[in-house]
Amino acid sequence: MKKDHSIVDKDFGLLSEVRQIHNETRGAYGSRRTSERLRFQGYDVGRYRARSLMKKAGVSVKHRQKFRITTDSKHNLPLAPNLLDRNFQVDQPNTVWCSDITYLWTMEGWLYLAVVIDLFSRKVVGWAMSTRIKASLATEALSMAYSRRKPGKGLLHHSDRGSQYAGGEYQNLLGIYGMICSMSRKGDCWDNAVAESFFHSMKTEWTAGMLYRNRSDARNDVIHYIEMFYNSNRLHSYLNYKNPNDFEKNFMWAKAA
Repeated sequence: MKKDHSIVDKDFGLLSEVRQIHNETRGAYGSRRTSERLRFQGYDVGRYRARSLMKKAGVSVKHRQKFRITTDSKHNLPLAPNLLDRNFQVDQPNTVWCSDITYLWTMEGWLYLAVVIDLFSRKVVGWAMSTRIKASLATEALSMAYSRRKPGKGLLHHSDRGSQYAGGEYQNLLGIYGMICSMSRKGDCWDNAVAESFFHSMKTEWTAGMLYRNRSDARNDVIHYIEMFYNSNRLHSYLNYKNPNDFEKNFMWAKAA
C-alpha cells in the first residue's frame, strides 16, 4: 500500500511543535493546553489529537505533587475576618488581591518567596524574595504591587493568618494604601486557594527536579517563571485559556470600545 506522505509530513511538523511547547513549558502542558497553544499557532488540533501527538512525540505532562503548607499563625496578633469567603471570581482588576509566602531549597539554603496576585486575572502583580521569612518580605511584595498598579482605596486584600501579614508593619502599609484586610480561617488553606494554586503550579511545572546551586540561580529562575512564563504565556483554564497579560489587555480593549 502506498503511504500518504502529506499526512506523514504534517505529523512531522506538528510533532516538532509539540516538542517545542513541551520544552518551553518544562512539561507543564497537558493535552488541553497543548491543543490551545497549537490552535493559537494556527493548527486545527483538538484535545484528543494533541494527546495522540504528545504520545507520538514521547512527551507527557509533569505529575502533580503534594507540597507541605506552612503558616506561622501561632501568635497573639490581631486577626481580620474572612471577608473574601472564597469568592474568587472577580469582574474588575485591582479590586481583590491575595498574598502568600512559600519557599524553595537551594544548595546555599532556603529562598523564601512572597507574591501578590490579582484575583481578576490571576496575574502576579507583586513579588519579593529573601533568605529569611520575615515581615519585610511580605511588605516588599505588596509595595511592588501597589507601585505597579496604583489601585484606588477600598481594595480587598486577602492572606492567611501568618505573622508577616498580621503584624503591625504589614497592617500599617495596608492602611496607608487604603486596603481592606481579609484573612483565612484558622488552618484552612482553601480560603486562600488561588495563591496556593499558584505555588503548586510553580513547583510542579517549573522548579520540580531543579537543583539550584545558589539562591541567585533560584531567584533568576523564579523571576523568569513569573514574568516571562506565568504572566505572559501560561494558558489558564479559568481565563478561557488566555494568559493573565492578554486577559487584562482584552478586558481594557473591550472596556474602551
